Amino acid sequence: MKRDFFSALCIIIMICVFHTVTLGDSRVLKMSTTTSTQASGLLDLLLPEFEKDTGIRVKVFAKGTGAAIRDGMDGNVDTIFVHARAREEKFVTDGFGIKRYAVMHNDFIILGPPNDPAGIRGQKDAAAALTKIAHAKALFVSRGDDSGTHTKEQALWEATGLALDIKTSTIVKKGQKRSVSFVHPKGSEKWYLSIGQGMGKTITFADEKRAYTLADQGTYIKYKYGRDAGLDLEIVCEGDALLNNPYGVIPINPKKHPHVQYELAEQFAKWLVSEKGQLLILNYRLLGKQLFYPDAM
Repeated sequence: MKRDFFSALCIIIMICVFHTVTLGDSRVLKMSTTTSTQASGLLDLLLPEFEKDTGIRVKVFAKGTGAAIRDGMDGNVDTIFVHARAREEKFVTDGFGIKRYAVMHNDFIILGPPNDPAGIRGQKDAAAALTKIAHAKALFVSRGDDSGTHTKEQALWEATGLALDIKTSTIVKKGQKRSVSFVHPKGSEKWYLSIGQGMGKTITFADEKRAYTLADQGTYIKYKYGRDAGLDLEIVCEGDALLNNPYGVIPINPKKHPHVQYELAEQFAKWLVSEKGQLLILNYRLLGKQLFYPDAM
């Protein structure tokens, strides 16, 4: 009798432990996000506060916006937090996301070496700045990774009116091939370097090569002032409306992917645009410099 009781007790304990672990696992939100939210240090501030308030832990997959959006389309994550508004709105229109929550913005900037060989320092017109870089055949480093920054860079090249080439690359993921097309200036093989890397590595590479590049303000500030190594790169063009850089968070549509944790994703999105989330973003500073500006206050 005692043996039977002990066996039954062990089974009950195992069931309780399994149930607890299952509940614990269900409180983990999977999020694909742009590298800039991570590289800037913002997520290191936001995510612990969100977990403290809700008990939900966020597992982050930081990559280019294009790859993050594909994660959402494939149902690999519960939510995406990215910065390519036209692509985000199409993502929702196509039924992959429920709603785009406008979270925050900063600006894109064009960086260059101190000697500024293309002579664009102080330029306010981003397309004109890129035109001068192209005419000078000054070294330019592109992320080339289908990220939000790369998407913006291509839009700026199109705005220059220069003759452009289209390059098509094939991406293989889970046995499925996707064709992705990028534009860049014609005849730029010797001065245009597409490296397929995230924002931090692109900035570092451009700094080493004494080249120009397009970056988001937040990551630049982090790499310029938040590290012992620092950077020689300087801001040579900023302030153009075309350089506005809005970020949005989108819960994945459970009708497309029934396994996603939509309730957790929606809770995260609403927390980001809540008064607390927005104030944390507003007050986030690096060496006294503001990196992001809230859009839901």
